[in-house]
Amino acid sequence: MSLLPAWMWFAGIALLFWGITGVTQKLATNRISSELSFIWFAYAMIAISAVLAIFAPIHWHLRPLIFWAAVVGGTLNGLGALTSFTALESGGKAAVVISLISLYPLVTVAFAVTVLHEHLSTAQAVGVGLAIVAAILLSLEPKPADTKP
Repeated sequence: MSLLPAWMWFAGIALLFWGITGVTQKLATNRISSELSFIWFAYAMIAISAVLAIFAPIHWHLRPLIFWAAVVGGTLNGLGALTSFTALESGGKAAVVISLISLYPLVTVAFAVTVLHEHLSTAQAVGVGLAIVAAILLSLEPKPADTKP
């Protein structure tokens, strides 16, 4: 029996995949446009979706709200991916761009607190504050070194 729950293994695998993805996206946008990079990204997602549609048991009968929530979520995910490719193509460093966009849970936290009326513990609020500080520090561009003769 594993010491870690299954969800934690899957989350760790996702972390690994997405971490490597940041590097591959930067490599792609160094050679081709962000739009073409995104199209190939989308083709890969379609291929994975096709395999899932064939082999995974899928419950196709959904309430309209759930269906549209999934469609909107997929659309926003795609637009986020497209803009991340554009950020990389526009000269953003992979280490900075990917780190900054990986702070997207802060948006979820803001919505959860304001719309769903969820509450953060003190430790969680400190974590959010540190993430904001990290975002600010990551986005600072280093000043060129003084080159005095």
